[in-house]
Amino acid sequence: MHFRSLFTLLVAIIPSALSFSSPRADASTFPDLYEATIADLQAGLDAGHFTSVDLVNAYFARINEVNAELHAVIETSPTALKQAVDLDSQRKQGKKIGPLHGIPILVKDNIATRVEDGMNTTAGSYALLNSVVPGDATTAAKLRKAGAIILGKANLVCCRHKTELNLVSTIHTQSEWAAFGSLAPDGWSGRGGQTTNPYYPKGNPCGSSSGSGVSAAIGLAAATLGTETAGSITCPASRNNVVGVKATVGLTSRNGVVPISQHQDTVGPLTRTVTDAAIVLSVIAGKDSADNYTDAQPDQVPDYTAALKKDALKGARLGVPRTVFIDKTWGPIPAAAAFTDALKTMKDLGAIITDPADIPNAEDILKNDAGNIVLETDLKFDIQHYLSTLKEIPTNVHNIADILQSHRLSHLIGL
Repeated sequence: MHFRSLFTLLVAIIPSALSFSSPRADASTFPDLYEATIADLQAGLDAGHFTSVDLVNAYFARINEVNAELHAVIETSPTALKQAVDLDSQRKQGKKIGPLHGIPILVKDNIATRVEDGMNTTAGSYALLNSVVPGDATTAAKLRKAGAIILGKANLVCCRHKTELNLVSTIHTQSEWAAFGSLAPDGWSGRGGQTTNPYYPKGNPCGSSSGSGVSAAIGLAAATLGTETAGSITCPASRNNVVGVKATVGLTSRNGVVPISQHQDTVGPLTRTVTDAAIVLSVIAGKDSADNYTDAQPDQVPDYTAALKKDALKGARLGVPRTVFIDKTWGPIPAAAAFTDALKTMKDLGAIITDPADIPNAEDILKNDAGNIVLETDLKFDIQHYLSTLKEIPTNVHNIADILQSHRLSHLIGL
Protein backbone atom coordinates (compact mmCIF):
# COMPACT_ATOMS: atom_id res chain seq x y z
CA MET A 1 0.00 0.00 0.00
CA HIS A 2 1.25 3.48 -0.90
CA PHE A 3 0.81 4.99 2.58
CA ARG A 4 2.51 2.01 4.20
CA SER A 5 5.55 2.26 1.92
CA LEU A 6 5.96 5.96 2.71
CA PHE A 7 5.60 5.20 6.38
CA THR A 8 8.26 2.49 6.14
CA LEU A 9 10.67 4.90 4.46
CA LEU A 10 10.10 7.47 7.18
CA VAL A 11 10.63 5.18 10.15
CA ALA A 12 13.43 3.12 8.64
CA ILE A 13 15.87 5.64 10.09
CA ILE A 14 14.90 4.65 13.63
CA PRO A 15 17.35 2.26 15.27
CA SER A 16 15.95 -0.83 16.91
CA ALA A 17 14.47 -0.11 20.31
CA LEU A 18 16.68 -2.87 21.65
CA SER A 19 19.78 -0.73 21.23
CA PHE A 20 18.37 1.58 23.88
CA SER A 21 17.07 -1.02 26.31
CA SER A 22 18.79 -2.24 29.42
CA PRO A 23 20.89 -5.43 29.42
CA ARG A 24 18.01 -7.21 31.14
CA ALA A 25 15.88 -7.16 28.01
CA ASP A 26 15.63 -10.41 26.09
CA ALA A 27 16.60 -9.44 22.52
CA SER A 28 14.80 -12.43 21.02
CA THR A 29 11.47 -11.48 22.56
CA PHE A 30 11.56 -7.68 22.78
CA PRO A 31 8.44 -6.42 20.97
CA ASP A 32 8.16 -4.43 17.77
CA LEU A 33 6.72 -1.29 19.32
CA TYR A 34 5.08 -0.28 16.04
CA GLU A 35 2.80 -3.30 16.28
CA ALA A 36 2.82 -4.33 19.95
CA THR A 37 -0.52 -4.26 21.75
CA ILE A 38 -1.05 -3.59 25.43
CA ALA A 39 -1.61 -7.32 25.90
CA ASP A 40 1.69 -8.10 24.12
CA LEU A 41 3.55 -5.69 26.37
CA GLN A 42 1.94 -7.03 29.52
CA ALA A 43 2.77 -10.59 28.53
CA GLY A 44 6.42 -9.69 27.92
CA LEU A 45 6.66 -7.78 31.18
CA ASP A 46 5.10 -10.64 33.15
CA ALA A 47 7.47 -13.14 31.53
CA GLY A 48 10.49 -10.99 32.38
CA HIS A 49 11.57 -10.59 28.77
CA PHE A 50 11.91 -6.84 29.35
CA THR A 51 10.98 -4.25 31.96
CA SER A 52 8.99 -1.04 32.06
CA VAL A 53 12.33 0.77 32.30
CA ASP A 54 13.26 -0.86 29.00
CA LEU A 55 10.00 0.28 27.46
CA VAL A 56 10.36 3.87 28.65
CA ASN A 57 13.94 4.02 27.32
CA ALA A 58 12.84 2.57 23.99
CA TYR A 59 9.95 4.98 23.60
CA PHE A 60 12.14 7.94 24.57
CA ALA A 61 14.69 6.88 21.95
CA ARG A 62 11.99 6.63 19.32
CA ILE A 63 10.61 10.06 20.20
CA ASN A 64 14.09 11.59 20.08
CA GLU A 65 14.70 10.07 16.66
CA VAL A 66 11.58 11.29 14.86
CA ASN A 67 10.16 14.20 16.81
CA ALA A 68 12.28 16.86 15.11
CA GLU A 69 10.48 15.91 11.90
CA LEU A 70 6.99 15.01 13.16
CA HIS A 71 6.59 17.33 16.19
CA ALA A 72 4.16 14.87 17.76
CA VAL A 73 5.38 15.28 21.35
CA ILE A 74 5.74 18.62 23.17
CA GLU A 75 7.69 17.29 26.15
CA THR A 76 8.57 14.06 27.91
CA SER A 77 8.33 13.33 31.60
CA PRO A 78 11.53 13.68 33.66
CA THR A 79 9.99 11.29 36.20
CA ALA A 80 8.86 8.54 33.82
CA LEU A 81 11.91 6.35 34.47
CA LYS A 82 11.41 6.62 38.23
CA GLN A 83 7.78 5.63 37.79
CA ALA A 84 8.94 2.66 35.71
CA VAL A 85 11.44 1.57 38.37
CA ASP A 86 8.74 1.63 41.05
CA LEU A 87 6.27 -0.30 38.91
CA ASP A 88 8.92 -2.87 37.95
CA SER A 89 9.64 -3.37 41.64
CA GLN A 90 5.96 -3.95 42.38
CA ARG A 91 5.69 -6.43 39.51
CA LYS A 92 8.63 -8.41 40.90
CA GLN A 93 6.79 -8.61 44.20
CA GLY A 94 3.75 -10.01 42.43
CA LYS A 95 1.77 -6.78 42.74
CA LYS A 96 -0.03 -5.40 39.70
CA ILE A 97 -2.18 -2.40 40.42
CA GLY A 98 -4.24 -2.47 37.24
CA PRO A 99 -4.57 -3.41 33.57
CA LEU A 100 -2.03 -0.76 32.51
CA HIS A 101 0.65 -1.64 35.06
CA GLY A 102 3.98 -0.39 33.69
CA ILE A 103 2.56 0.67 30.32
CA PRO A 104 3.82 4.04 28.95
CA ILE A 105 1.09 6.37 27.68
CA LEU A 106 1.17 9.87 26.19
CA VAL A 107 -1.57 12.40 26.96
CA LYS A 108 -2.56 15.49 25.03
CA ASP A 109 -1.10 18.72 26.39
CA ASN A 110 -4.48 20.05 27.49
CA ILE A 111 -4.83 17.21 30.05
CA ALA A 112 -3.34 18.27 33.38
CA THR A 113 -0.63 16.22 35.06
CA ARG A 114 0.54 16.69 38.64
CA VAL A 115 3.30 19.19 39.30
CA GLU A 116 5.68 16.57 40.74
CA ASP A 117 5.91 14.96 37.31
CA GLY A 118 7.78 18.04 36.11
CA MET A 119 5.68 18.68 32.99
CA ASN A 120 3.64 21.64 31.81
CA THR A 121 -0.04 21.70 30.91
CA THR A 122 -0.40 24.47 28.34
CA ALA A 123 -2.72 23.40 25.52
CA GLY A 124 0.31 24.17 23.35
CA SER A 125 0.29 27.84 24.36
CA TYR A 126 3.03 29.99 25.86
CA ALA A 127 0.27 31.79 27.75
CA LEU A 128 0.12 28.84 30.18
CA LEU A 129 3.82 27.97 30.25
CA ASN A 130 4.95 27.23 33.84
CA SER A 131 1.42 27.59 35.17
CA VAL A 132 0.71 25.37 38.18
CA VAL A 133 -2.24 23.00 38.03
CA PRO A 134 -3.90 21.78 41.24
CA GLY A 135 -3.18 18.16 40.31
CA ASP A 136 -3.84 15.44 37.79
CA ALA A 137 -6.85 15.67 35.50
CA THR A 138 -9.29 12.92 36.48
CA THR A 139 -8.44 10.90 33.38
CA ALA A 140 -4.70 11.16 34.08
CA ALA A 141 -5.31 10.09 37.69
CA LYS A 142 -7.29 7.07 36.47
CA LEU A 143 -4.45 6.07 34.15
CA ARG A 144 -2.06 6.13 37.11
CA LYS A 145 -4.48 4.17 39.28
CA ALA A 146 -4.49 1.52 36.56
CA GLY A 147 -0.67 1.44 36.63
CA ALA A 148 0.13 3.52 33.57
CA ILE A 149 3.30 5.60 33.20
CA ILE A 150 2.57 9.11 31.89
CA LEU A 151 5.37 9.30 29.34
CA GLY A 152 4.86 12.86 28.16
CA LYS A 153 2.57 15.38 26.47
CA ALA A 154 1.38 15.20 22.87
CA ASN A 155 1.20 18.21 20.58
CA LEU A 156 -2.06 19.83 19.53
CA VAL A 157 -3.45 22.74 17.55
CA CYS A 158 -3.19 26.11 19.21
CA CYS A 159 -2.33 29.72 19.19
CA ARG A 160 -1.98 31.37 15.77
CA HIS A 161 -5.20 33.25 15.27
CA LYS A 162 -7.06 35.93 13.44
CA THR A 163 -6.13 38.19 16.33
CA GLU A 164 -2.52 38.21 15.18
CA LEU A 165 -3.67 39.33 11.75
CA ASN A 166 -5.69 42.20 13.23
CA LEU A 167 -8.95 40.59 12.18
CA VAL A 168 -10.44 40.12 15.61
CA SER A 169 -13.82 41.53 16.51
CA THR A 170 -15.69 38.70 18.22
CA ILE A 171 -14.89 36.09 20.81
CA HIS A 172 -14.60 33.15 18.44
CA THR A 173 -11.68 34.78 16.65
CA GLN A 174 -9.84 35.01 19.95
CA SER A 175 -10.04 31.34 20.79
CA GLU A 176 -7.18 28.89 20.75
CA TRP A 177 -6.90 25.75 22.86
CA ALA A 178 -7.29 22.75 20.57
CA ALA A 179 -7.84 24.61 17.30
CA PHE A 180 -11.17 26.27 17.93
CA GLY A 181 -11.22 29.46 15.86
CA SER A 182 -7.60 29.07 14.81
CA LEU A 183 -6.10 30.08 11.50
CA ALA A 184 -3.15 27.79 12.09
CA PRO A 185 -2.81 24.56 10.11
CA ASP A 186 -4.03 21.37 11.77
CA GLY A 187 -1.44 20.19 14.28
CA TRP A 188 0.33 23.52 14.87
CA SER A 189 0.99 24.94 18.33
CA GLY A 190 3.23 27.71 19.56
CA ARG A 191 5.13 25.41 21.90
CA GLY A 192 5.13 22.26 19.84
CA GLY A 193 5.49 23.45 16.27
CA GLN A 194 3.81 21.80 13.28
CA THR A 195 2.83 18.16 13.69
CA THR A 196 3.01 16.29 10.38
CA ASN A 197 1.50 13.06 9.12
CA PRO A 198 3.76 9.99 9.50
CA TYR A 199 2.35 8.36 6.36
CA TYR A 200 3.02 11.24 4.00
CA PRO A 201 5.86 13.78 4.30
CA LYS A 202 4.53 17.13 5.55
CA GLY A 203 0.99 15.76 5.25
CA ASN A 204 -1.93 17.06 7.32
CA PRO A 205 -2.35 15.02 10.54
CA CYS A 206 -5.79 16.61 11.11
CA GLY A 207 -7.54 17.73 14.24
CA SER A 208 -6.31 19.09 17.53
CA SER A 209 -5.39 15.64 18.87
CA SER A 210 -2.95 15.27 15.99
CA GLY A 211 0.06 14.67 18.24
CA SER A 212 -1.79 11.88 20.00
CA GLY A 213 -2.83 10.32 16.69
CA VAL A 214 0.66 10.44 15.18
CA SER A 215 2.23 9.09 18.38
CA ALA A 216 -0.15 6.15 18.44
CA ALA A 217 0.40 5.46 14.75
CA ILE A 218 4.17 4.99 14.93
CA GLY A 219 4.60 3.58 18.41
CA LEU A 220 5.84 6.58 20.38
CA ALA A 221 3.81 5.18 23.29
CA ALA A 222 1.67 2.12 23.88
CA ALA A 223 -1.46 4.29 23.73
CA THR A 224 -2.45 7.94 23.87
CA LEU A 225 -5.26 10.16 25.13
CA GLY A 226 -6.84 12.90 23.06
CA THR A 227 -9.78 15.25 23.45
CA GLU A 228 -12.58 16.18 21.09
CA THR A 229 -14.93 19.09 20.78
CA ALA A 230 -15.81 18.74 17.10
CA GLY A 231 -13.71 16.16 15.25
CA SER A 232 -10.46 16.39 17.20
CA ILE A 233 -10.27 12.64 17.87
CA THR A 234 -12.12 11.20 14.89
CA CYS A 235 -10.21 13.19 12.27
CA PRO A 236 -6.63 12.42 13.43
CA ALA A 237 -7.67 8.80 13.96
CA SER A 238 -8.74 8.69 10.33
CA ARG A 239 -5.71 10.52 8.90
CA ASN A 240 -3.16 8.54 10.92
CA ASN A 241 -4.70 5.08 10.57
CA VAL A 242 -5.41 4.51 14.26
CA VAL A 243 -8.45 3.75 16.39
CA GLY A 244 -10.01 6.79 18.06
CA VAL A 245 -12.97 6.78 20.43
CA LYS A 246 -14.91 10.02 20.65
CA ALA A 247 -16.55 9.22 23.97
CA THR A 248 -20.10 10.43 24.57
CA VAL A 249 -19.98 13.70 26.51
CA GLY A 250 -20.11 12.76 30.18
CA LEU A 251 -18.71 9.26 29.76
CA THR A 252 -15.22 10.53 30.64
CA SER A 253 -14.47 13.40 33.00
CA ARG A 254 -13.20 16.74 31.71
CA ASN A 255 -11.99 17.83 35.14
CA GLY A 256 -8.46 19.20 34.75
CA VAL A 257 -8.72 19.49 30.97
CA VAL A 258 -8.20 22.89 29.33
CA PRO A 259 -11.70 23.46 27.92
CA ILE A 260 -13.47 24.78 24.89
CA SER A 261 -17.08 23.83 25.58
CA GLN A 262 -18.63 22.02 28.52
CA HIS A 263 -21.42 20.94 26.18
CA GLN A 264 -19.14 19.19 23.68
CA ASP A 265 -15.70 18.48 25.17
CA THR A 266 -14.81 14.86 25.82
CA VAL A 267 -11.70 12.74 26.42
CA GLY A 268 -10.96 9.50 24.59
CA PRO A 269 -8.20 7.09 23.58
CA LEU A 270 -6.24 6.89 20.33
CA THR A 271 -4.57 3.51 19.86
CA ARG A 272 -3.44 1.10 17.18
CA THR A 273 -6.12 -1.53 17.88
CA VAL A 274 -9.76 -1.63 18.90
CA THR A 275 -8.88 -3.85 21.85
CA ASP A 276 -6.36 -1.34 23.18
CA ALA A 277 -8.93 1.45 22.81
CA ALA A 278 -11.45 -0.61 24.79
CA ILE A 279 -8.89 -1.27 27.54
CA VAL A 280 -8.03 2.41 27.92
CA LEU A 281 -11.67 3.55 27.71
CA SER A 282 -12.61 1.09 30.46
CA VAL A 283 -9.95 2.71 32.65
CA ILE A 284 -10.84 6.38 32.10
CA ALA A 285 -14.65 6.20 31.94
CA GLY A 286 -17.00 6.72 34.85
CA LYS A 287 -18.49 9.17 37.32
CA ASP A 288 -16.55 12.09 38.73
CA SER A 289 -17.87 14.47 41.37
CA ALA A 290 -15.77 17.23 39.78
CA ASP A 291 -17.69 16.93 36.48
CA ASN A 292 -21.45 16.69 36.93
CA TYR A 293 -21.92 15.68 33.29
CA THR A 294 -20.68 12.24 34.36
CA ASP A 295 -23.56 11.81 36.84
CA ALA A 296 -25.66 10.14 34.16
CA GLN A 297 -23.16 7.27 33.92
CA PRO A 298 -23.79 3.95 35.69
CA ASP A 299 -22.05 3.45 39.00
CA GLN A 300 -20.12 0.50 37.58
CA VAL A 301 -18.00 1.19 34.49
CA PRO A 302 -18.51 -1.58 31.94
CA ASP A 303 -15.59 -3.62 30.67
CA TYR A 304 -15.64 -2.56 27.04
CA THR A 305 -13.36 -5.41 26.04
CA ALA A 306 -16.24 -7.81 26.80
CA ALA A 307 -18.01 -6.48 23.72
CA LEU A 308 -15.13 -7.41 21.40
CA LYS A 309 -16.74 -10.36 19.67
CA LYS A 310 -16.59 -11.44 16.04
CA ASP A 311 -20.37 -11.39 15.80
CA ALA A 312 -20.75 -8.00 17.51
CA LEU A 313 -21.95 -6.38 14.28
CA LYS A 314 -24.65 -8.96 13.64
CA GLY A 315 -27.92 -7.10 13.19
CA ALA A 316 -26.34 -3.67 13.65
CA ARG A 317 -27.79 -1.06 11.30
CA LEU A 318 -25.11 1.17 9.75
CA GLY A 319 -25.77 4.04 7.36
CA VAL A 320 -23.49 5.80 4.86
CA PRO A 321 -24.42 9.52 4.69
CA ARG A 322 -22.89 10.36 1.34
CA THR A 323 -24.58 13.68 0.61
CA VAL A 324 -22.45 16.53 1.97
CA PHE A 325 -20.54 14.38 4.46
CA ILE A 326 -18.72 12.40 1.80
CA ASP A 327 -19.41 13.43 -1.77
CA LYS A 328 -19.99 17.17 -1.93
CA THR A 329 -17.93 18.54 0.95
CA TRP A 330 -14.87 16.37 1.00
CA GLY A 331 -14.80 15.16 -2.58
CA PRO A 332 -13.93 11.57 -3.54
CA ILE A 333 -12.80 9.38 -0.66
CA PRO A 334 -8.97 9.14 -0.89
CA ALA A 335 -9.04 5.42 -0.10
CA ALA A 336 -12.30 4.67 -1.90
CA ALA A 337 -11.44 1.03 -2.58
CA ALA A 338 -10.55 0.41 1.06
CA PHE A 339 -13.76 2.15 2.15
CA THR A 340 -15.83 -0.10 -0.12
CA ASP A 341 -13.99 -3.18 1.15
CA ALA A 342 -14.67 -2.12 4.74
CA LEU A 343 -18.39 -1.82 4.06
CA LYS A 344 -18.38 -5.31 2.53
CA THR A 345 -16.48 -6.71 5.50
CA MET A 346 -19.00 -5.25 7.93
CA LYS A 347 -21.86 -6.61 5.85
CA ASP A 348 -20.23 -10.06 5.77
CA LEU A 349 -20.02 -9.87 9.59
CA GLY A 350 -23.76 -9.40 9.82
CA ALA A 351 -24.22 -5.63 9.72
CA ILE A 352 -27.19 -4.19 7.85
CA ILE A 353 -25.73 -1.50 5.59
CA THR A 354 -27.96 1.28 4.26
CA ASP A 355 -26.11 3.05 1.46
CA PRO A 356 -26.82 5.84 0.93
CA ALA A 357 -28.40 6.91 4.21
CA ASP A 358 -28.64 10.59 3.43
CA ILE A 359 -29.91 13.09 5.98
CA PRO A 360 -32.71 15.18 4.40
CA ASN A 361 -31.43 18.47 5.85
CA ALA A 362 -27.71 17.72 5.44
CA GLU A 363 -27.13 20.92 3.47
CA ASP A 364 -28.81 22.98 6.20
CA ILE A 365 -26.71 21.30 8.90
CA LEU A 366 -23.56 22.21 7.01
CA LYS A 367 -24.55 25.87 6.77
CA ASN A 368 -26.06 26.23 10.24
CA ASP A 369 -23.85 28.21 12.62
CA ALA A 370 -25.78 27.36 15.81
CA GLY A 371 -23.10 24.94 16.98
CA ASN A 372 -20.39 27.59 16.74
CA ILE A 373 -22.52 30.03 18.71
CA VAL A 374 -22.63 27.52 21.57
CA LEU A 375 -18.89 26.94 21.41
CA GLU A 376 -18.06 30.63 21.24
CA THR A 377 -20.20 31.34 24.29
CA ASP A 378 -18.92 28.37 26.28
CA LEU A 379 -15.30 29.17 25.52
CA LYS A 380 -15.46 32.61 27.11
CA PHE A 381 -16.77 31.31 30.43
CA ASP A 382 -15.21 27.85 30.53
CA ILE A 383 -11.68 29.14 29.92
CA GLN A 384 -12.09 31.77 32.61
CA HIS A 385 -13.28 29.11 35.07
CA TYR A 386 -10.36 26.82 34.21
CA LEU A 387 -7.85 29.62 34.72
CA SER A 388 -9.39 30.37 38.12
CA THR A 389 -8.54 26.83 39.26
CA LEU A 390 -4.81 27.20 38.60
CA LYS A 391 -2.53 27.78 41.58
CA GLU A 392 -0.14 30.01 39.69
CA ILE A 393 -0.04 31.64 36.25
CA PRO A 394 3.30 33.42 35.58
CA THR A 395 1.89 35.17 32.50
CA ASN A 396 -0.99 36.55 34.59
CA VAL A 397 -3.73 35.53 32.16
CA HIS A 398 -7.17 35.21 33.72
CA ASN A 399 -9.60 35.53 30.83
CA ILE A 400 -9.85 35.59 27.05
CA ALA A 401 -8.72 39.21 26.81
CA ASP A 402 -5.56 38.45 28.79
CA ILE A 403 -4.80 35.46 26.58
CA LEU A 404 -5.27 37.59 23.48
CA GLN A 405 -2.85 40.19 24.80
CA SER A 406 -0.36 37.48 25.77
CA HIS A 407 -0.35 36.10 22.25
CA ARG A 408 0.04 39.51 20.71
CA LEU A 409 3.12 40.06 22.84
CA SER A 410 4.57 36.61 22.16
CA HIS A 411 4.03 37.18 18.44
CA LEU A 412 5.91 40.48 18.61
CA ILE A 413 8.92 38.94 20.37
CA GLY A 414 9.00 35.95 18.08
CA LEU A 415 7.85 33.16 20.40
